[in-house]
Amino acid sequence: MSGRHTGRTGGGLRLTALPKTLKLIFKLAPRQLNDEIAFAKAELKRKGIQLGIAAAFAVVALIFVLLLVIGLVVAAIMGLATIMPAWLAALLVCAVFLIIALIVGLIGVSRFKKAMPLVPEETIRGLKYDLGIAKEGSSFDPAVLDPNTPQAKSAKAAKEAAAARAKAEKEAKKAAEQPDLGPAPSEDELRRRLDQRRRHLTGVRDELGEELDLKAQAQILLAAGQQRVEEGKELVDDRIAALRGPSATTPGARPSTGSSGSAPAAELAKRWKPLAAFAAAATTFVVLLRRLLKG
Repeated sequence: MSGRHTGRTGGGLRLTALPKTLKLIFKLAPRQLNDEIAFAKAELKRKGIQLGIAAAFAVVALIFVLLLVIGLVVAAIMGLATIMPAWLAALLVCAVFLIIALIVGLIGVSRFKKAMPLVPEETIRGLKYDLGIAKEGSSFDPAVLDPNTPQAKSAKAAKEAAAARAKAEKEAKKAAEQPDLGPAPSEDELRRRLDQRRRHLTGVRDELGEELDLKAQAQILLAAGQQRVEEGKELVDDRIAALRGPSATTPGARPSTGSSGSAPAAELAKRWKPLAAFAAAATTFVVLLRRLLKG
């Protein structure tokens, strides 16, 4: 990944690129999520087709099992036909099957009636009654809880009409807001886009980790401060050299005068060096603050 993705412009402080990097991540993350969902749908569709093929093979196997049962029944009839007429043997086998089917069916129907209904009707009715009291108070009509009463039928019809109207409005709003995305991408196209965007996000995340490396940023800041201090020292040395120059080149000057003239220069150097260091540190702080505010 290059600096064009995060707004990096040079080898200096990179804290200004942090907002652009976060903005890029927030921009790519929803697209990646949408493609992941579309890819999941395509994968489920492909597996659904495979499941349908497997179900078809299972149905064929069940058909052959049914044929096997029929063959066993025929064998039983033919076996009984050796000791009685064939029609009587077939009738006897069918009667046995009919008795078994009736017994099992009656047991199943009785158990089903005992289990019905499958929902706790009394509990649901009590909850609806409590909700009705909470909404309407004493004006609540308990007759709407009984499905056979006219009040319940009218309330149900009104509720269904309101639900249908809300659904139609929601679908119309969704159709109006949803842009025309064209044909759906294929599974290969989704896989290619996901891999490409995943590599992009990996590089952006690595650059974000570098930008949030406080140790590296502190080293860069220290190097910039040292450079400013060195520039201030050079400026002070130039000023001192400029002040010492005329006294050193004046003809006929006495040694005592030169020694007395170097004292103010030394005093000036002592005063300028701390001021230059302070000015360099203040300049570095102002530059860093401006870069952070621009970011």
